[in-house]
Amino acid sequence: MRTLLYLLLVLPLLGVAQENDNYLLNMSEITVKPGQNSQFIEGVMSWKKCYKDNEGEFKWSMWKRVQGKGTVYTMTSRMANWAEMDESNDEAGKKCRMKVVDLIIPHVESVEYNIARRMPDVSKSNSNLSNDTKLVWVYNVKVDNYDSFMETVKEVESTIKKAEGDTRGTWYSVIGGGPHVSDYFVTVPFKNFAALDEDRDGVWKVYEKEKGKSKADAIKEKFRSAVSKDWSYMYSLMDDLSY
Repeated sequence: MRTLLYLLLVLPLLGVAQENDNYLLNMSEITVKPGQNSQFIEGVMSWKKCYKDNEGEFKWSMWKRVQGKGTVYTMTSRMANWAEMDESNDEAGKKCRMKVVDLIIPHVESVEYNIARRMPDVSKSNSNLSNDTKLVWVYNVKVDNYDSFMETVKEVESTIKKAEGDTRGTWYSVIGGGPHVSDYFVTVPFKNFAALDEDRDGVWKVYEKEKGKSKADAIKEKFRSAVSKDWSYMYSLMDDLSY
């Protein structure tokens, strides 16, 4: 319980680094107790109001997972460097701690905290999501062969960039974590769910058009052999719960 309390309290203390291309991303995956989603939302909104009323300066985003088991949110924020973990000067956060204790924690089943670093060499040129982004698709991988995996990612993303002017997503390298945590993941933004209906070639198809079918088949096989496990989810931005 102390760990849960620490995570929910400290995450909004971490500032958003707008100009750092290889920033650290904090991620708290929050699983809500069955049947208590409304109470959880009310608690977060009360906490947010308290933080805003006390002129808190730090920012976070709250995303709700679309698929999968249970009701799951991911709370994210950025750090420019590890030194920000030492900062504890957020008076607004301190004043609103009891909102977390009384109104949020009772409705939370579990929290898992992870940190990842943005990989600018294989990511979209702009490190910030556009203001109209309301949905992200997140593809996770665990890898057996780092060198082969990175060679594949660099080759595919450079081809996409050449064909379309930029890559489609942002890659992150996960730092530590349990055995079930991904090694890498990529996030692809969308304006809304309707954007998923747009007729657009997948990255493998784009690569095939640029390099030919034989090279596309070869690099797909190289990618599959380097990856031991993969999975994906969509996440919808919860504006009312973000700050």
